[in-house]
Amino acid sequence: MKLNIAVTGLHATDNPAPGIGVIRCLLNNENWNGSIIGLGYDVYDTGIYDKGLLDHTYLIPYPNQGIDTFMARIEYIHSQIPINVIIPTLDSELAVFQQIESKLKELGISLFIPNQETVNKRSKENLVSFCHDVNISTPETIVVREAGKFQSAIDGIGFPLYVKGVFYDAYKCSTLTEASKHYDELRKKWGFPILIQKPVKGEEFDICCVGGKNGELLGSVAIRKVGLTDKGKAWSAITIRNQELTEFSENILKELKWNGPCELEIMVEERTGKLFLLEINPRFPAWIFLCTGAEQNLPTLVVDLAIGKEVAPLPPAKSGVTFVRHAADMICPLDYIENLTIHGELHYESN
Repeated sequence: MKLNIAVTGLHATDNPAPGIGVIRCLLNNENWNGSIIGLGYDVYDTGIYDKGLLDHTYLIPYPNQGIDTFMARIEYIHSQIPINVIIPTLDSELAVFQQIESKLKELGISLFIPNQETVNKRSKENLVSFCHDVNISTPETIVVREAGKFQSAIDGIGFPLYVKGVFYDAYKCSTLTEASKHYDELRKKWGFPILIQKPVKGEEFDICCVGGKNGELLGSVAIRKVGLTDKGKAWSAITIRNQELTEFSENILKELKWNGPCELEIMVEERTGKLFLLEINPRFPAWIFLCTGAEQNLPTLVVDLAIGKEVAPLPPAKSGVTFVRHAADMICPLDYIENLTIHGELHYESN
């Protein structure tokens, strides 16, 4: 079956979005037979110029430009290149796709994403409540919803602590000066709430999971980070196999009834070995291409689920597989940028 798959999140710099990794996974499938449509938000989303991965590229409006504008653009693209499945890969766009999912379905475009209520349960500001309700351990966290509560939150947690934005970014702070600086930065960048969190001393593991229609764990790949960027993102990592981590992940997805991809950030406490859930990211991680080396092609699994295929849980991922990220320069004619700037689209098969 020939499929046209549209993927977002194509900006790939030192802190890459997941889209390019997702596309590489889809193309890595030996049964792949289709076209890849890149959906970019800016002419300088670097991955949109990789004609080795993309067949078509279209610019789409930022989600904050409104549902109607966003939907109209998708309808236009669909009229030009019929889309079978869209894989959103950015936190900030998920709410828009949730709101237009039924309209997309009417057009014959499928998604496989969790609903808004489920995603809200795992939001940074609600995660502590969710974990408390289902008896899952998570670090002590105070949610600051207004400026006057910052100092009391600092006093309540004590140093060292993390100051975390509601969407992205987390900074470990040892002094009030550091905490205040990052608090002001995050407040200006993301607004309230801001989280003040107690660190857990131990080793961090990230697990990419795919949940089925009822939250059953259908596939997962766990990594231990080896090299980190200055923002704490994985620059290199190794896959591991750990039954306790798998069961912990399985329980989380079951309690949330999570369907679709997600990334769990889990800390194993050094002294006790206890597992703490740090965050749940509602999309594939940037390191997702590693899953092909671990013999679990999770993006292909999501496509199968989106088009209604019956799928069985994948076998355990292969351990001891590593990745090291490197940067590559994309060389392209100037008219690629001109076409995208003027027309908002680019078709590589005709170039």
